[in-house]
Amino acid sequence: MADEFPIGLTEIEQAAERLQPVLQKTELIPSKVFSELADTEVWIKPENLQMTGTYKIRGAFNKISQLDELHRKRGLITSSAGNHAQGVAYAAQQVGVPATIVMPTTAPFIKIQRTESYGVNVILHGTYYDEAAVEAHRLESQYGYTFIHAFNDWDVIAGQGTVGIEILKELPNADVILVPVGGGGLISGIAIAAKAMKPDIKVIGVEPEGADAMYRSVKNEGILLLDRVNTIADGVAVAAVGKKTFSVVSQLVDEIVRVSDDEIMEAFLILLEKHKVVAEPAGAVAMAAMLNGKLKLSGNVVSVLTGGNIDVVTMSSLIERSLVKMGRVFEFSVDLPDRPGQLLAIARILAEQNANVIQIEHNQFESMERFTQVRLGIKVETNGDKHINGLIKAMELEGYTVNKETNAV
Repeated sequence: MADEFPIGLTEIEQAAERLQPVLQKTELIPSKVFSELADTEVWIKPENLQMTGTYKIRGAFNKISQLDELHRKRGLITSSAGNHAQGVAYAAQQVGVPATIVMPTTAPFIKIQRTESYGVNVILHGTYYDEAAVEAHRLESQYGYTFIHAFNDWDVIAGQGTVGIEILKELPNADVILVPVGGGGLISGIAIAAKAMKPDIKVIGVEPEGADAMYRSVKNEGILLLDRVNTIADGVAVAAVGKKTFSVVSQLVDEIVRVSDDEIMEAFLILLEKHKVVAEPAGAVAMAAMLNGKLKLSGNVVSVLTGGNIDVVTMSSLIERSLVKMGRVFEFSVDLPDRPGQLLAIARILAEQNANVIQIEHNQFESMERFTQVRLGIKVETNGDKHINGLIKAMELEGYTVNKETNAV
């Protein structure tokens, strides 16, 4: 089937040879926790351990290293929200080619900073990726730069496909490969390589519900442009997939499933707590497909963790949001009569319910009846929804009304 495309296993094997000097070895990690969740054997392919913190170096270097002298002299340009930018920047540095990277102004600061660290010219333009891409193509036309596409390029796809070769060389009896999907470059390369090496293997794509361009396009049997993209997984937040990647995915990929942002956050937290592995939201997308019975899997499953480029401020926020969504942190407020002993009464209830206090705020000015009532904001550590419901019931039995709030303290 792969012979229908301009690249096949041979071209991907050649890419693997080119990439040897710049790749970190990302051996599979067996996952006990995800194996239990999915009720089958699960391994993680940790591409967050690559030099640039993501698999993107594979496609970028494979493309750039093959450019002739004329194209190298003209210089390179690309547009990216971050990970592809770093891949192109690092590859350009290694090959010795000048490069310009156009990034949206909303790109995470850590990705902008790391891209600049490779000595390329970074231009911030537009609010979204698509606006940055328009500016990059304008500069391409004006200065004759060579545009390095993030996914809709056969050399890039071949480079990404080396992930598939590595998986099956290390685990020949793999039955399923789960792959996050943005523009489709990674899953296209993996599908071409994996299906050539083991035709009966299943390749399953995973997309956020708020950025499901490939899922909708495959269902439509033609490429669809999303009206809006809304997901915490900025690395796969693509409004339209590529023509090349769509042709591969529609023929070789077995299934595409969608996951919610809540599931992505839960997967992120599990990876952090249980595996001590840092994943950016887009990197955890495939792991999220194994939560809540989203997929019925069997055999040996390999999930590609695509990247770990996340700054500590975002990580802190994501951890807190994840804990709240999973019922491990509960934030609420209660209005108390403004008289002595009320705070002690609340503390007693919390202690009886084994709710560990994280933060508490006693604020007279928050209540509508501030001369007779005081609003008490409370954040406690809990043990799931059952624990939270028991705490609420205990409060109500004592005559207090619990107001569920996300900013109680």
